[in-house]
Amino acid sequence: MHTDDRENIKATLAGDGEAYARLISRYQDKIGTRMWHFTRDQGIWEELVQDVFVEAYTSLRGFKGKAPFGHWLNRIATRVGYRFWKKRDTTNQTSHLDESTEHKIAAPTSASEDISPKEAADLIHSQLAQLPPRDRLVLSLIYLEQASIAEAAQLSGWSQSMVKVQAYRARKKLKRLLEKEQKND
Repeated sequence: MHTDDRENIKATLAGDGEAYARLISRYQDKIGTRMWHFTRDQGIWEELVQDVFVEAYTSLRGFKGKAPFGHWLNRIATRVGYRFWKKRDTTNQTSHLDESTEHKIAAPTSASEDISPKEAADLIHSQLAQLPPRDRLVLSLIYLEQASIAEAAQLSGWSQSMVKVQAYRARKKLKRLLEKEQKND
């Protein structure tokens, strides 16, 4: 673990709010990037990032220091994002679309049609948003964040076998969704 992290954690636990602010400053961009995979809505994204740091703060006494602080934060971020997806899908069973996707994002009509990286990311995000949370999580970890099976298992709290099975099933569901959309176009 980074020496500054250890010192800041110790100081935070002793009541130094500035020490925790330094930890937030160090990890805010990384956590922000991770949380962007869970929503494209700026306001919700900001809430999710804040939720990660609040949960980390309230759980800080349980941090053992066996792994780097950033890894521990990533696990919390993954759980916060996954809970967000589950809660949103439970309250909105009629649609799996993300709040920021009010209209269907059109895919390129031909292989030669160029789209911007932002349009491509939005297209991928809108397709993943149609999947159940477990499927979205495993595909996001493996393909968007390029986590290994072992890393995805560690972040999700699932076994490696479960990650492999879930990824296989999620890819099949995504393929069916894409094929269905192609037929409708």
